Amino acid sequence: MNTMANLPSESIMDNCSHYKPGTYFEIDTPFIPAHEWPLALIDLALSRGVEEHKLLRGTGIFRNDISSEKLTLSPQQCFQLIHNIQKHIHSHELCFLLGHRFFSALDSPAIADLHKAGNLQEAIDILIRHQTRFMPLLNLHSSYEADRLVIYWQDACGAESTILFLLEVMSTALSSFTRWRSGENLPWQFYFTHSKPVYIEQYDVHLNNQVQFSSQANAMAIARDCLYIPWKNADTTHLLNAPGTGAPHQQSSPFRQGFLSAIYNYLHQNIHHNPNLEQTAAAFGMSSASLKRKLKKHHSHFQEQYDLVRKDLALYWLNQAGCSKAQVAQKLHFYDVANLRRAFKKWTGKLPQVVEKTF
Repeated sequence: MNTMANLPSESIMDNCSHYKPGTYFEIDTPFIPAHEWPLALIDLALSRGVEEHKLLRGTGIFRNDISSEKLTLSPQQCFQLIHNIQKHIHSHELCFLLGHRFFSALDSPAIADLHKAGNLQEAIDILIRHQTRFMPLLNLHSSYEADRLVIYWQDACGAESTILFLLEVMSTALSSFTRWRSGENLPWQFYFTHSKPVYIEQYDVHLNNQVQFSSQANAMAIARDCLYIPWKNADTTHLLNAPGTGAPHQQSSPFRQGFLSAIYNYLHQNIHHNPNLEQTAAAFGMSSASLKRKLKKHHSHFQEQYDLVRKDLALYWLNQAGCSKAQVAQKLHFYDVANLRRAFKKWTGKLPQVVEKTF
């Protein structure tokens, strides 16, 4: 299984030196097939009575081009589409409905592999391997923690105000897909950093009552015991003529991750070098000024990404690895525990001793 987890193990951190970034896409890189989930989203919005010109305003998308199966969209176009929907549709059900049909809307050889998964572990392995094909706007990381597997969702390339919509779509998509393939309602637990919404009934209907808000991460977790149980609906004979198996123009994405994910992973894996802006820019083959501009284009900045990495590592080292606050302060290059405590309060809103032993 891919072990590039959001909160890596101590051995990974110690052995991974001078991690180099891989290929990445940017917010304006067109590579998302428009006739897949974007078309499903457009159809859902049109069925709610939104006028087409309002729905597509500012996206650069023309309805007739989508049906050609050749149009690819950039993340920015998808964000604008979602923004238009949020502006003109006041129902909060749409993202959950898209989640239920998300994987069935994909048209790729990779989706056939996903359908062939015989258990949850195999499905997650395939999702991670093809994540920029399946879910390009969110980056997926997995981590074994105690007696469960945790899947973390991360902004891949600057989603801004659409991040909540995307989280609700993908949490529903993965939960719905695994329920269908396994033949039962798997005991997922969901965690979101946002506060409890007024439309909580949508979470009750489309997810379950195992939802925790105001968490330290956007994630979903499941007991390890569920990972290798054979799926009841694992018969793959019907896949011989499945959509996507004969679509050579829709191969797996050449990109490994979004730009913000690439920055995060670089800082994450090189934290022991205390990387700064200049070092990071050099690793990405650009000047510091260029890196600043690119981060701004993705609605972020260096300190924000660095603090996000340090917050995640601090939570892991305190909660999972059993490190003391003094050890964490040293690992994160703080002068003393008091400085760590102040930074931790800024990152999480809580002191380290309050957050310990919680998700």
